[in-house]
Amino acid sequence: MNMEEMKTLVNSGKMYDDANPHIAKARNEAIATCRTYNKKVNDSSDYDMKLLKGLFAEIGENVYLESNFRCEFGFNIYLGKNIYINHDMIILDCNEVTIGNDVYIGPRVGLYAANHAEDPIERANNGVYSKPIKIGDKVWIGGDVQVGQGVTIGENSIIGMGSVVTKDVPANVIAAGNPCRVIRQIKESETKWKKPTYN
Repeated sequence: MNMEEMKTLVNSGKMYDDANPHIAKARNEAIATCRTYNKKVNDSSDYDMKLLKGLFAEIGENVYLESNFRCEFGFNIYLGKNIYINHDMIILDCNEVTIGNDVYIGPRVGLYAANHAEDPIERANNGVYSKPIKIGDKVWIGGDVQVGQGVTIGENSIIGMGSVVTKDVPANVIAAGNPCRVIRQIKESETKWKKPTYN
């Protein structure tokens, strides 16, 4: 099974064998790459994007992932530009996980595109299926947030700390809770804060 065949299988939304030896091999390679990356960040603060560019489907400019980052495959991760991801991020990219531009993600966040079979026999036989996750531009996700499969978070929205997101969140809102729900619209500042210049 080549990479394109594997991506077609896991991204189909249909049940597949999570213990398939080709899938297990790709997962183990991603784990090894993540460990190498995390060690470099921990040892020398070297955000070696060359490692992750070889692992991810796409990665834009000015992307910073802190240490103890983990993913399932990597080949289903699409990152825009100007992204900061804090410590202990987990992405189970059994389907496409897309993160837009100018996104902030707090520590201990999980994006889980995977799900196990509901039927106990199918589950015991390693049956899994997946749905994509999409994070829009200028989204801020607080610490300890968990995002489930099939979820889209609209641009500019804020997800409050500790939320469990199982349904889509529209653009331009603050949402929080377990389950996550919209609290209110984002209020734009009447006088925009101006970033200072530094010598």
